Amino acid sequence: MATSLSVSRLLSSSAISVAKPLLSPSSAFTSPISFSRSLAPNLSLKSPTTRRKNSTRSFSTTISSAISVGDKLPDSTLSYLDPTTGDVKTVTVSSLTAGKKTILFAVPGAFTPTCSQKHVPGFVSKAGELRSKGVDVIACVSVNDAFVMEAWRKDLGVNDEVMMLSDGNGEFTGKLGVELDLRDKPVGLGVRSRRYAILAEDGVVKVLNLEEGGAFTNSSAEDMLKAL
Repeated sequence: MATSLSVSRLLSSSAISVAKPLLSPSSAFTSPISFSRSLAPNLSLKSPTTRRKNSTRSFSTTISSAISVGDKLPDSTLSYLDPTTGDVKTVTVSSLTAGKKTILFAVPGAFTPTCSQKHVPGFVSKAGELRSKGVDVIACVSVNDAFVMEAWRKDLGVNDEVMMLSDGNGEFTGKLGVELDLRDKPVGLGVRSRRYAILAEDGVVKVLNLEEGGAFTNSSAEDMLKAL
């Protein structure tokens, strides 16, 4: 499929390791999780103003991060599902960015309204323009597992325009310092990622558009085009 071919093309100089399938091919997701569409349209993916008293970890409600323009992106391993074999494959941030002009944008969650209706579709529709300006890699990162990201990719009709990558354990999100604590939300979204868009050249951050929680004001494909 186009996604697999795209990954091979973009990462021709980098090794990609293959992990054993987490589930058998017959149990891999073939359609979006049914409850995902029932997420309340009025749910605001912003940092809550209250915290559980017994929480052992705290998260900032201000727009801040551990990464800044001029910094080298921390390395981390992300994953995706090979649509042909059903295998979970991994790719490192360093291989996505070394010697390349790369856009990494993050969403609070797969199948959530703003992410599905605006953020990802915007980068898909503008992928050609972004690549005409020298962008080599466009990747969406979310704290969801690789099977959910593949189901979401299919649902949105994404081909090779955007890589849909899983930061399932939130490792990369934590290294960037952009955690979004949604554990107090009634639907139990847990700890996710703030919405952002990063332009990196050879792994060095050139543009960092970090949103407050799940707001969508300056991390769109149009905003990155302006930055280029």
